[in-house]
Amino acid sequence: MTFHNVIRLSAAGLLGLALGSTGTFAQDLSIYQATLGESNPKTAEVSTEQMRRIMADGSAIILDTRTHAEFVAGHIPGARGLDAPPSSQVAAAERLVGGDKSKALVLYCNGPFCQASRRLAEQLAAAGFTNVRRYQLGIPIWRALGGPTEIEIDGIRRIFKLDRTAVFFDARSADQFAKGSLPGTHNVPADQLASGGLKTAPLPEDDFNRRIILFGQDAAQARKLADALRERPWHNVAYFPGTFEVLAAALKSGD
Repeated sequence: MTFHNVIRLSAAGLLGLALGSTGTFAQDLSIYQATLGESNPKTAEVSTEQMRRIMADGSAIILDTRTHAEFVAGHIPGARGLDAPPSSQVAAAERLVGGDKSKALVLYCNGPFCQASRRLAEQLAAAGFTNVRRYQLGIPIWRALGGPTEIEIDGIRRIFKLDRTAVFFDARSADQFAKGSLPGTHNVPADQLASGGLKTAPLPEDDFNRRIILFGQDAAQARKLADALRERPWHNVAYFPGTFEVLAAALKSGD
């Protein structure tokens, strides 16, 4: 059984938490609306559906409580990393909100059994923060349910050098691609997606867990390609939210 299938099964298991003893949905809940349903939690949870709404309306600051290395390798779009050791994260969060402990925060980490978001949420509540919630399903379930992830330049630089199995796709036009791209990159023009451009993309059919890194002329172009892949079985997909020029220059300077 592949890691991808384990994640899918974990997501399916979470759906069972929303079922009653009769096996029917309470109020027609779906897997997107499910949470862990913890007993006596110190901070409330949000579902994947709620997380999507929070991202869309900007009603809360999303905090990635994982390590900096994990954050730069792929995070929920718009999330902020604290880039601080555990002992200093509460102080870092205070600086992030400018001392306003009433600001809405949503924390996440590496899935249902990860303790980082739960631990920090409890510490923030004890420090006087009044509006702290967790997306305890975390980034594995986010990805399994088709959620896009962003990757930072430092993450791409490390993967580009060390992960020889990673697949890179350039969403720019064929003309732009012909003038130069990153070594070993495949071209999947975002402007051809509507006409079935993704069907001819050399996606890794041998391993649905392989990293797929997307970039384009700008963030919107890369995100368009990411959205086209969200309902495909590849779950380890991340897009770069910057320009091709910035990315190319950063990788060149890091050689």
